[in-house]
Amino acid sequence: MRRTAKTRHLFRERDGLRLFYREAGVPSATAVVLLHGFPSSSYSFREVLPTLGEHAYVVAPDLPGFGFSDAPPLPEYDYSFERLSYVIEGLLDDLGVSRYVLYVTDFGTPVGYFMATRRPDRVLGLVVQNGNTHEEGLNEAWDAPRRFWADPTDENRAALPEWLTFEGTRDQYLAGLPDELQERHPPESWHLDWERLSRPGNLEVQFALFTDYRHHVARFPEIASYHSEHQPPCLVLWGRHDTFFDIGEVLAYHRDMTTLEAHVYDAGHFLLETHGPEVAAHLVAFVQDTFDRARA
Repeated sequence: MRRTAKTRHLFRERDGLRLFYREAGVPSATAVVLLHGFPSSSYSFREVLPTLGEHAYVVAPDLPGFGFSDAPPLPEYDYSFERLSYVIEGLLDDLGVSRYVLYVTDFGTPVGYFMATRRPDRVLGLVVQNGNTHEEGLNEAWDAPRRFWADPTDENRAALPEWLTFEGTRDQYLAGLPDELQERHPPESWHLDWERLSRPGNLEVQFALFTDYRHHVARFPEIASYHSEHQPPCLVLWGRHDTFFDIGEVLAYHRDMTTLEAHVYDAGHFLLETHGPEVAAHLVAFVQDTFDRARA
């Protein structure tokens, strides 16, 4: 019988906010940090936390504006991925975590890469799941956002897809998937996401973060330099049916990294919803190997 650790559900104050996070395993200065994307929360990691927690201390926070963390409205709180990175870094400091394997996906990717480039000595390894840091990962679905970022007129905003709706939230999970994969997605995921995203003022917060994503794209050369100079062990996990995060990103990581393992799944953007046990097995092996390298 496979052993699993119990997941704990906790709150902590940081940066004037009440942050929610999930953790599993024995608290330690060395950990695995799981950063969710849009429109989700640490709930995305519910399938892998118990398994990972048998082998490491694991922390999965809800970013401000998401899940059960506070979501103060604009302009009361100035949202940017860089600011969120300081919040998460502060949370880890409070928990006594000084070094970690960093798992990033979607909006968690700019947050995580601010942390990595600012303090590369703390990052023992990277797990990248459907999160872009190369131009190859930005397909034609990004053409309208790029036009808006370059020239934020009413006309260019009107040309953006309608994603800040219940239907748009659901499509983040199901778009591009064949019927047999859509049937494997539990609907409570997007219902929970939408219930939390639609808090008063929070859709404006999400649009502000979407607008700030342009700064992440502008940092791609800086991130490439980080990869080249520091070469953290890297595990890339990808759902091949993702309509926004192109599979070309996987090959771009192959170009950059000398220590790389990659797995492509018959899945969509929310890979863990349909392939949690398979991903958990790869994560355990990668984390154990990475921790062993750090101790050597």
